[in-house]
Amino acid sequence: MLRLSWTQPEDLVPHALAAARLDGVDVSALEAEWVAAGGSPNAAVSGASPVPASPELRELGRALLARIDELPLPGALVAAEPDGFAAILDLAPQPPELPAASARSFGDRMLGAWLGRAAGCLLGKPVEKISREGIRAIAQSTGNWPVSSYFTEQGLDPAVAARYPWNRRSRPTSLVENIDGMPEDDDLNFPLIALELLERAGADFTTDEVALSWLANLPGGRVFTAERIVYRNLLEGHEPDVAATVQNPFQDWIGAQIRTDVYGWARPGDPHAAAALAHRDAWLSHRRSGLYGALFVAAASSAALVASSVHEVIAAGLSAVPEGSRYAAAILRGAELGASDLSIDEGLDALAAGFGHLHWVHALNNSALLAFALVRSDGDFATAISIAVMGGWDTDSVGATAGAIAGALTGAAALPPAWIEPLHNRLATSIPGFDGIGFDELAARTGALVPTLAQAAR
Repeated sequence: MLRLSWTQPEDLVPHALAAARLDGVDVSALEAEWVAAGGSPNAAVSGASPVPASPELRELGRALLARIDELPLPGALVAAEPDGFAAILDLAPQPPELPAASARSFGDRMLGAWLGRAAGCLLGKPVEKISREGIRAIAQSTGNWPVSSYFTEQGLDPAVAARYPWNRRSRPTSLVENIDGMPEDDDLNFPLIALELLERAGADFTTDEVALSWLANLPGGRVFTAERIVYRNLLEGHEPDVAATVQNPFQDWIGAQIRTDVYGWARPGDPHAAAALAHRDAWLSHRRSGLYGALFVAAASSAALVASSVHEVIAAGLSAVPEGSRYAAAILRGAELGASDLSIDEGLDALAAGFGHLHWVHALNNSALLAFALVRSDGDFATAISIAVMGGWDTDSVGATAGAIAGALTGAAALPPAWIEPLHNRLATSIPGFDGIGFDELAARTGALVPTLAQAAR
């Protein structure tokens, strides 16, 4: 029996209860009702639970999800973490002074951003869903600790391999011995969706157009967590403006954060303009921390094409996030640890202690890790993607974002060949019109948007 993960009530209710508790909402009575009926209070680490629920339990699950949706958030949280773009900027710090963008200043850096995103994602793909301890065991067993190259299973201790199996989908395409170009990944599919959307609709695209683009271009099996819930909600007739809020316990997860680099690259040196584009995209699927992650990455990516340091990039990202939000606190904590005298392992231990209670796909833990990797690396590309992946959690997503930012700061010409040459300037994807495309063409097409969008904003 085929059971699509992240869609059934018996799988969603535990996540919804956990999300409500993180927001300070009392769901103890609803949890007790769920457990008394035979439901598990424990959220699955990944995918669907092994046994489908009975029709009665599934019906109760739907009812509980609807009741959780109706519970009000604490007033202090609503005040500190608004969802409207203007309200967000009212609570955010001012962006740093950034150099003006020019066509000559960002061409090589645009290509560096695309290549860096691919390489960082590729490094993290085979160890996605593997614990930090497992990643270390694999890397040590193959002589690759600290991580300094793509993963391999050559020389891997069979006992380690059995205890920490590779990501099933990525193993055939993402190990040193079988890499042949950049394989398909949602962390690259969504930037393609954004690029096509900007080319077709321009800067005035709407959330409705984002939704239509998903339905037209993304196979349902290529979306996960919040995106899969929203995909279902759209097919069931919910309007794009509210699709994120219907039985979606993943509103604070990382899905929107992996979609918005292109908006920053299309508006280099203008973090708030980039964040405005990202807000319309992320609104389809996320709120609060999940929404802020999208704004942070868009603003940071905008700065990365013109800035000279990761500190400017992080400041630009934070200028699109409410100062008193949990997301801003996570970024600041990661940056603080990155700048500290702690070793990399000690810093990762501190991140695990502060954020280890969160699901591995949550926005807060992964964003703290992103900030730690960027600051500790000081923009060095290999160091940034290695730390991002060694930290565990959503390895391909954090590796991709760290790689994109460090790649933009570095520029394509200075990226280490060992990380870039295996990409063969080729991207595999199921997004129509993009399969086999070169990163040089992607960079050129993104760069061509810059004057068009800047002119439209005047």
